Amino acid sequence: MNAHPRLSMNQGTIKHASLPEAIDAVLGAGYASIGTWREPVQELGLAESAARLADSGLRLSTHCRSGFFTMEEGPARRASIDDNLRAIEETATLAAAGADGSTAVLVIVGGGLPEGSRDVVGARERVRDAVGELAPAAAAAGVTLAIEALHPMYASDRCVVSTLGQALDIAEHFDADVVGAVVDTFHVWWDPELLPQIARAGAAGRIATYQVCDWATPLPADVLMGRHYPGDGVIDFATITAAVEATGYDRDIEVELFNADIWAAPFDEVARRTADSFGAAVAPHLAASVPA
Repeated sequence: MNAHPRLSMNQGTIKHASLPEAIDAVLGAGYASIGTWREPVQELGLAESAARLADSGLRLSTHCRSGFFTMEEGPARRASIDDNLRAIEETATLAAAGADGSTAVLVIVGGGLPEGSRDVVGARERVRDAVGELAPAAAAAGVTLAIEALHPMYASDRCVVSTLGQALDIAEHFDADVVGAVVDTFHVWWDPELLPQIARAGAAGRIATYQVCDWATPLPADVLMGRHYPGDGVIDFATITAAVEATGYDRDIEVELFNADIWAAPFDEVARRTADSFGAAVAPHLAASVPA
């Protein structure tokens, strides 16, 4: 069995898998790429994680996730910045260990409103300021910081950057190879400005990664867990994928699913079903080339 050559399994889809278990599931389903998560990498150790990735022959598509720095200046913000610097180092090390075509992309989620605050504009400005602090280290390490906009329902607790346009407004202060943006269908499919913002991102060379999963209602009580396999919901993958492809984006595409039922399923089963759903809903709108 071979998955589409541009499909990457974001490890968040099999959240409870260790990195070795995730690598085995991905290889068993014929993938060529994986997106890692920080917690399993740290549990195994960075050096051992890099060695396992190198031995697997898989490409690295992204390393997830860092950010969470909307708080006012103080010890908590300094600790967050330090943790983000470690995440940059992790990303560079893993990308160097991955197969040809690996990308050193660190996904950044800005963070929600600080406790007791209602100042969403100020929080968003602090995301920009934090990215500015991290950009020199990212540039030195050859890492791209990929700002991810999250659906507005997460603005209070997870991410005050709610649209692709807002992510680009931050990114455009920095070199495109240092700061880009994530296009994640779950978070941006609803946006009436999505297509022109994808074109804007592409023209500036700022699409750092493309992530796909589907949206279906009713949402669960924990709205974080409302993601579905591509094709199981209402998202127009044909139009969005064509828009991303039209920019010249030709790298790996991740499926990232947060869903309690999917997390409870066997890892190999999830990897196979992910490949099948991607093949049916997304792959028909892609060039079949392997990322260079």
